[in-house]
Amino acid sequence: MISPALLGPVLAWVLSAAPPGPDERLLGAAGYAKIVCSAVFVSGREVEEARRNSTYFLVRDADRASVAAVDVDRARGEVRVTLRDGRSRRARHAGDQGCVILPEDGLLHFRPVPVRSGLPPAASQPWPMGDAPDASPWPPDVDRRAVEEATTRAFADPEALTAAFLVVHRGRILAERYAPGIDRDTQLESWSMGKTVLATLMALLVNDGTYRLDEPAPVPAWHAPGDPRGAIRISDLLRMSSGLRCTSPFDPDRTPADGYPDHLLVYTGALDAHAFATSRPLQFAPGSEGRYRNCDPLAIGFLVEQAVRRRGEEILTFPQRALFDRIGIRRQVLETDPYGHFLLNGHDYGTARNWARLGLLWLRGGRWGGERLLPEGWTAFATAPAPAWRHAVYGAFVWLNRAGQLRLPIDAFYMLGAGGQYTIAVPSRDLVVVRMGHQRGEARAEDALNDALETLAAALPRVAPTGR
Repeated sequence: MISPALLGPVLAWVLSAAPPGPDERLLGAAGYAKIVCSAVFVSGREVEEARRNSTYFLVRDADRASVAAVDVDRARGEVRVTLRDGRSRRARHAGDQGCVILPEDGLLHFRPVPVRSGLPPAASQPWPMGDAPDASPWPPDVDRRAVEEATTRAFADPEALTAAFLVVHRGRILAERYAPGIDRDTQLESWSMGKTVLATLMALLVNDGTYRLDEPAPVPAWHAPGDPRGAIRISDLLRMSSGLRCTSPFDPDRTPADGYPDHLLVYTGALDAHAFATSRPLQFAPGSEGRYRNCDPLAIGFLVEQAVRRRGEEILTFPQRALFDRIGIRRQVLETDPYGHFLLNGHDYGTARNWARLGLLWLRGGRWGGERLLPEGWTAFATAPAPAWRHAVYGAFVWLNRAGQLRLPIDAFYMLGAGGQYTIAVPSRDLVVVRMGHQRGEARAEDALNDALETLAAALPRVAPTGR
């Protein structure tokens, strides 16, 4: 079993040891350009700070050393990374679609679309629909000093590069702290926490009757006569158990000789990621083998887009209209491939408060303000161990704490992203914790977080089960 804390280090090992392919350095340059572009134009960070702290993911060490220049063109909203051999790749800021790696033709093959919230100003509404200050007294059964100590512990190790730490108990923000230069409005790198956004969008479509969890996934290419992929169910995709051949750094039988992984190519290749993912052949019988591979969430993204477009709606504004406006999120940057398909397997940016709102929606079993947004029993399905996984660590685009990876009760479940991004829900404590950081600190992130969680859990009372 691969510990979630080791996802980054394992990835780095595979990339460092993989035999060089003809385009691997260019792929690394493309990933480097996108990360810097998003850091500068989405998060508002300084170029050199972002290069130092965030350009590790998608870029092996040898490729970082081969970078000769990083040029940021603020007028054009572009970042160009040039290698020592003179070759280069670019990423472009595409407005509310964040930053996109340009294919070699240098073109975006979609028209960026403005995304606007229909909510009133955040200062005009109390949390969680807004950000108006809460003047209510501190809860008498919560140890305030311990909560403050937990927050201090989250930032105690400077090498962990903690950027944000937020604690929500019984729906109320008890603690909130940010690193210098970051505040509650900063859109931070979130990586694979975006997979839970995808699960939530699919849940909306299940709730309105568009899809059923147990139905064969209606990907047209899979339903030709005799195609074994026709047996893949939507639930198999959500549980990362489709059986599609999509090589990943986290495959238990992977060796460096396997070359550049498909799991990463969908990020760096500037390709039509939905077409790539849904074109993969089967490697295992559907529902028989659980593996952490990006083709499954991309196939879910394809299904979400297919449903929205068939309604005649704009897919790029759908998450804001259908989900974010309903739970108080006014801006969340969801990035795309060059063809306008969401890359919510990992190219997404959000604030700590945004992620806490999504965590609250899941903690509350899919209800928000008295309205049911997600199907009855959704979180029970999503937080049950995926049957095809060898260990009870994964559900449906969320991780499970059954083995006590986090120093919290075993009913905790969490969204997890590269670089130490966590949104954790703990039903037995009515608790949501968000921890965000930068990639270079990933190896120390879980220890720093666990130091904080251990103190925090002892400070909070148990609550009666609410059902999910």
